[in-house]
Amino acid sequence: LMGDRVFTGDALLIRGTGRTDFQNGDPKDSYNSIFNKLLKLPEETLVYPAHDYKGETVSTIFEEKKFNPRLQVKSVDEYVEIMNNLNLPDPKMMDVAVPSNLKLGIDFNRQKVNNGIEPEEFNRIKKDPNAILIDLREQNEIDKEGMIKNSEIVPFPSMYEYLDKNKNKLKDKRILFYCAHGHRSTLAVQISKSYNFTNCCHLIGGLENWKKEGLDLN
Repeated sequence: LMGDRVFTGDALLIRGTGRTDFQNGDPKDSYNSIFNKLLKLPEETLVYPAHDYKGETVSTIFEEKKFNPRLQVKSVDEYVEIMNNLNLPDPKMMDVAVPSNLKLGIDFNRQKVNNGIEPEEFNRIKKDPNAILIDLREQNEIDKEGMIKNSEIVPFPSMYEYLDKNKNKLKDKRILFYCAHGHRSTLAVQISKSYNFTNCCHLIGGLENWKKEGLDLN
């Protein structure tokens, strides 16, 4: 911590947190460092992580509290559940994985193991009268990129509140999540399972992949 800024290393990233599945990592230690130390700092504190893969360099404690999908948990157990089910590749293969990611972009295979389905299948399932289609993006993203017809807008940070308020409505439904690239929707499936909503899936590659397939928007 230096005045109005904090250097968070690999603990707190911009819209993410450092992985805990190797090099003596522990999700409970990660939770303690983030929630009981970093997030206790003034909300205007500037956050400088060790690295970022999307070109971002700085955030704030306020922004991460509000928009970081891994911080939208109610307990250490929920955080541990998310971190233990990210299904990240083995670090010893990073010399292979990094060039592959640079070439291929989003890792669709990783998303697929978390109830991910391809756009054509997603398009078919969403027509089921028993399906509920949920857009997890923020309004500014929707205004810019459009949305899939008949979607309910539930920004990811408000997902817990939505699930709490709609338990009866959702209990017998097929829940279909999507976001911009598939990252938030992957987490949404995991969180929904913690609410015992097992009949849920998400769009691999998000709206970007949907558009690449030439499928319709609102």
